[in-house]
Amino acid sequence: MNERLDRKIILSTLWVFVLMNMIYADIVGQLKPGYFELVAKMSQELSAEMVLTFSVLLEIPIGLILLARILPRKANRVVNFLAVPISIAYVVFGGMDNPPISYLFFGSVEIASMLVIMTITWRWKA
Repeated sequence: MNERLDRKIILSTLWVFVLMNMIYADIVGQLKPGYFELVAKMSQELSAEMVLTFSVLLEIPIGLILLARILPRKANRVVNFLAVPISIAYVVFGGMDNPPISYLFFGSVEIASMLVIMTITWRWKA
């Protein structure tokens, strides 16, 4: 395989890794005592627009799995340069108050992985 294709595969795979960590952070977070009561309370306070906003933010890493593989280099760089900071902000500010230590662990892995994505994208020369 050529280097360009390898870089696309690496970026796509890293986005899969980020997304899997996001999913498992939520799954493991359910083990926190009082989690379901918190979800029940939040579900009464969240508007449809807020749920849609969270859905759109989570769709970014999902979409990047595909886009990292199919977009040409220049477009790939642009979407990754936009997606990484937005997704990091989602990880940092989209969480719950007083998150469990497992969420902090997964979030740290997600952020570190996205910084690797940013570095690979930054160094991707024509």
